[in-house]
Amino acid sequence: MNRTQAVEQAEQCFDSGAFRQVLARRIAIPTESQNPDRAEVLPQYLEAEMRPAFEAMGFTCRILTHPKARAPFLYAERIEDAALPTVLGYGHGDVIRGLEPEWLPGLSPWTLTESQGRWYGRGIADNKGQHAVNLEALRIVLQTRGRLGFNAKYLIEMGEETGSPGLRELCEANRDLFKADVLIASDGPRLSAQRPTVFLGARGSLNVDLSIEARAGGHHSGNWGGLISNPGIQLAHAISTLVSPTGQIRVPEWRPKALPASVRRVLADCEVDGGADGPTIEPDWGEPGLSPAERVFGWCSFEVLAYKTGNPETPVNAIPPRAWARCQLRFVVGVDPDDLLPALRRHLDREGYPMVQIQTTRETMFRATRLDPDNPWVDWTVASLQQTCGKKIAILPNLGGSLPNDIFTDVLGLPTVWVPHSYPGCSQHAPNEHLPPELLREALRLMTGLYWDMGAGGAPTR
Repeated sequence: MNRTQAVEQAEQCFDSGAFRQVLARRIAIPTESQNPDRAEVLPQYLEAEMRPAFEAMGFTCRILTHPKARAPFLYAERIEDAALPTVLGYGHGDVIRGLEPEWLPGLSPWTLTESQGRWYGRGIADNKGQHAVNLEALRIVLQTRGRLGFNAKYLIEMGEETGSPGLRELCEANRDLFKADVLIASDGPRLSAQRPTVFLGARGSLNVDLSIEARAGGHHSGNWGGLISNPGIQLAHAISTLVSPTGQIRVPEWRPKALPASVRRVLADCEVDGGADGPTIEPDWGEPGLSPAERVFGWCSFEVLAYKTGNPETPVNAIPPRAWARCQLRFVVGVDPDDLLPALRRHLDREGYPMVQIQTTRETMFRATRLDPDNPWVDWTVASLQQTCGKKIAILPNLGGSLPNDIFTDVLGLPTVWVPHSYPGCSQHAPNEHLPPELLREALRLMTGLYWDMGAGGAPTR
């Protein structure tokens, strides 16, 4: 058996309906980690789906827990020879809330349904469909070759959608257990549905609440207007000092000093495309002088996610006593994450807004990570994917969104290469989550070829 035959086996697995059957079974398990009523379902996914799949491939499995984690982890390993390279894989079996009433007629988050050329179901993009691809590719290589030809370790968590509580501490306590040469995993979207992609890290993310508490209650705007401050106006002006009218960040510490040449090079041929359902890119929004790809994959962005003052549902003629905004900063390597909040406090005080209170949210802060695009693992991965599909692979220095990738880079010290099996218009985290089946089919071919090449020798050494 050879590489071509292994990839043909992947095609047969998909075309026969076998892959769809596996995926449908996993989507049917409502693993909503944000829903306390689903707490007992989370370990069931590990025991009913993940453990049998790994053990059928000769992996040894164990359940890991940590006091900070709200759900268990499954760790699986298959060690063929200590002299062979070791690959750590990662995925998460939890999903966000199903939002059942908001799906299109005839669709359900817990039933894999084909409609208008798409497969719908909660988790098909994030992340059940993605780790299902990788597990099936491992199985196909084992079936075709009789062995992997490398050592494989895999970690499945069930709390990623709640900020991965306990994952960092688990990795800190089990560095030797998770020791590997590289992390190869799948999450997030491709650059576009048609273009296979690798990304090498993730932007950091910090959510913060800004608020002004001016007084205990509201006061009549006719009697007191022009005499007392309006927190809604003050907070709007305070936010305007953080970001320009066209989205350019104005806090110097929140911006990298420059865009590295290697990042600019790999992004030169990357066109941001959300597909037919995506919004139109506004060329004048964000950091001037950068391409759209450079703005989202190479730079920082600041967003106001929610804003409230007074009573929006039933406005009254009163000056509100308070104002509140939930804001988010996405940042890249080159920005000091430990100085984000101190820099914000200094900036607001300097601009004359000491009354603005700053409070972090319960969401975990993700730190920015980025593997150097010139790292040998990048060239090796891109060459393998390109051999399988014949397309030019997009290289993103980091995902525009955020992942707990810093745990793998900083705690475990691993180079990280992500091969995503989704696309920007997949409705991830929204009703009607979906993927085109042809994307999943191509992903299964790509990962089968990649794992085949890993076991064929010639992979980089650390």
